[in-house]
Formats: sequence, C-alpha cells, structure tokens
Amino acid sequence: MKIYLPGLILLLIIFNTSCSSIEIFKENTEFRPYKEYSSFVILNKEIGQKGFSDEFLDVMVADGIQSQLENLGLVYERIKPELVIRYTSNEDLRQKEVYNNQYPMWGMRIWDPWMYDPRFMNQRNMVSTRNYELMQVVVDFIDPKNDKMLMRLTAVSEVSSEKEKKRRVLKSVDKIIQTYREHIK
Repeated sequence: MKIYLPGLILLLIIFNTSCSSIEIFKENTEFRPYKEYSSFVILNKEIGQKGFSDEFLDVMVADGIQSQLENLGLVYERIKPELVIRYTSNEDLRQKEVYNNQYPMWGMRIWDPWMYDPRFMNQRNMVSTRNYELMQVVVDFIDPKNDKMLMRLTAVSEVSSEKEKKRRVLKSVDKIIQTYREHIK
C-alpha cells in the first residue's frame, strides 16, 4: 500500500491542476523583455480608474496584483516605475442550453420493469437554460521607457454566482502573475 501512495498523490495533484477552468491568453507582445523589472505601478490605482463594475472586485484585483508582484521582489513605485500595469474586465451575461438525460441508467429503456417514472411522464423536451457570465480579466504590462506594451494577458472563465466570481477573480490574478513570471524568465 505504501508503494502506491506517492503515485496516487502525484496523480491527484496532476488531475486537480489540469482541471482548471481559467484559460490564459497572451496577446500584444510588442517586444521581448530585455531585463527583469524591479519596480511597478498600477495605473488604475493611481488615476482612480475602475476595471470592474463591482468596486469590491476592483479593489481585490488591484491588491492581488500588487501583493503578487511584491512577492516576486518588485517594489511599488509611483514616481519612476520600470513597469506600468493597467487592468480591465469584460463581464458578459450569457445563457446556455442544458440537455437532461431522459433515460438515466439504462440507455433507451427498451425493456425495463421499473419503466414508470413520474419525473419523465409527459415531458418530451428535456432541455433547460442556465444563466452564466463569461468573465475576462485583462492585464496590460507596459514598459514606459520604450513606450511599448510588454504583453497583454487575458484570463477567461465562466461564473454562475457572485461567490464563484470572487474566487475566480483571485485565481485569475494568480495565473496572470504566474504567466508574467514565466514570460520574464
């Protein structure tokens, strides 16, 4: 039993990390990073521009970006930063059709002694709609010395509740900063 435990733990870790519901897209890379940056400023915070319609989410993103970059060793500097960061969001309400299986365990129920099921009587159409929100967190990393965009990272995910939205925003910020770190190195 002890021989299989490390393999099982590794398999569970790979499974949990591979089932991520947030996708990161790298766009608008105008030049390759020529150095590792040591200071940054968040433009939204300095000029009072909101990136989200919800003020709480806006503060969460600004604080998340700042704390993640400070953990990487960068210093927040307002006067002469080496990296300017700007973020925004795109929150789009959508609907999707969900097809419910009318014949749950026995395929088409050709012969079934328990064929009478009151849930499925007189229901021909087993389609319902579900509301969700397609949420995008867009972060621009700008080099003010060259006046060019280092890159734009977009995190895309689907959310269906406010609690899930807050959790996904924090995960999106983590993944964006992780992608930034990989790009710089």
